[in-house]
Amino acid sequence: MKMPLATLTLAFAAQAVAQTPQPSDTERYTLFHAPVTLLRNAQLFDGTGSAPRAGMSVLIRDGRIADVKPDAELKAPAGALVKDLAGGALMPGFVLLHEHLFYPTEKGSYGAFFQSFPLLYLAGGVTTMRTAGSMSPYADLNTWKDIKAGTAPGPDIDVTAPFLNGIQAFVAQVPRLASPDDAVHQVRYWADIGATSYKGYMHLSREQLAAIVKAAHERQAKVTAHLCAVTYTEAAAMGIDNLEHGFFAASDFVDGKQPDACPTGDAVPRSLDALAADDPRMAALQQQLIARKVALTSTLTVFETFSHGRPMAPAGALDLLMPQLREQYVLRYTAIQRGGPNTYGRVLPKAMAWEKRFADAGGLLVAGTDPTGYGGVIPGFSSLRQFELLREAGFDAAATVKVMTANGAQYLGRSADVGRIAPGLRADLIAFAAPLDAAKPALPDVAWTMKAGRAWDRARILNAWKGQVGLR
Repeated sequence: MKMPLATLTLAFAAQAVAQTPQPSDTERYTLFHAPVTLLRNAQLFDGTGSAPRAGMSVLIRDGRIADVKPDAELKAPAGALVKDLAGGALMPGFVLLHEHLFYPTEKGSYGAFFQSFPLLYLAGGVTTMRTAGSMSPYADLNTWKDIKAGTAPGPDIDVTAPFLNGIQAFVAQVPRLASPDDAVHQVRYWADIGATSYKGYMHLSREQLAAIVKAAHERQAKVTAHLCAVTYTEAAAMGIDNLEHGFFAASDFVDGKQPDACPTGDAVPRSLDALAADDPRMAALQQQLIARKVALTSTLTVFETFSHGRPMAPAGALDLLMPQLREQYVLRYTAIQRGGPNTYGRVLPKAMAWEKRFADAGGLLVAGTDPTGYGGVIPGFSSLRQFELLREAGFDAAATVKVMTANGAQYLGRSADVGRIAPGLRADLIAFAAPLDAAKPALPDVAWTMKAGRAWDRARILNAWKGQVGLR
């Protein structure tokens, strides 16, 4: 039986489309890329905390910064691609230390979005990140290997092992550790697989956390934690490297706190609510952390979502969510706002002040966004919101840039490669459409993000992934 001509035509057309080379994600989302690029007329934040300089040029050669000078002193080499930033702000790519490649899909469950999130992080200016705890560690590791090999776009990823929690249930996707030996086994296993850092979670005992710190340090790896059963004071004495969520997770001030027990309910935020902003016990805790060189990760973004009186996630961020996740977030946000003033809303400004004082006293404050909670903290937008919240906390623009770039690079031991705008460093940059206003926390629109000399098209990435978070 002969096939109808129309059917044959459609079949051949489909075959031709299938055989036509399709652009890779790198090609699809690249805005510009050249062997030599000169960026001109920038308001330059170099990442050191120094005041911005207007009218600056940055020369990029083979993905690295070759020179940084005032416009009048830096001429375009022959054949260079020249981009005029029209006075817009230029800063190093963000180096954020509490990120994830997962997002809450329902209570007690997190979906792995290792296709969309790396691109969305790039769109939001993140060029280096640490996954602070993993739900899908093999996906995280393989995604990083693909990015490193150049077969997939995304930030550099410091892959943290799965959450290391106690025997109490957290979510079904993470191990439950019954003993210090269990904890040590996890550290050694994931070190062999390729994890480069570790994160302890709320229900670890002191003995378990101490075993994790010791085993990780033997592998020249660092340990961070979202604590509860163990206090900040106890963890610092063990030699922990980093503590997550600013002071929101500090159980040190809970009356009657029992050793190795996570206080029930909302006892921790209530204890912080009752603590005066200038309580000397907080100042003493900060001094202990600084003396022991414990870094502190600010994640104001996720705690803002639980606070009354705070804005909803921007429309562009919500557009990225599949409809069910968007509705889920909006319903919970609306309920919190209708509930009136709450504990988190009162603690948030104090937590901001405590982070600022910690940094001012010499502590290493780093930043992250933590796309968890009940949603609303969405890569592509959350990094920009974290920047604005640090500004609201009292950091000037240059200091905020340093927290979100050079400080993260310092913690990761990568200061010689990323985190600043200086000759010899990799050309990881964020360009904004206008200068930063010293008097306003709000950021201007992002023009593009650059990693290793390749500029990524923010608008194209965001448009392509509308409605996809929750699916892939």
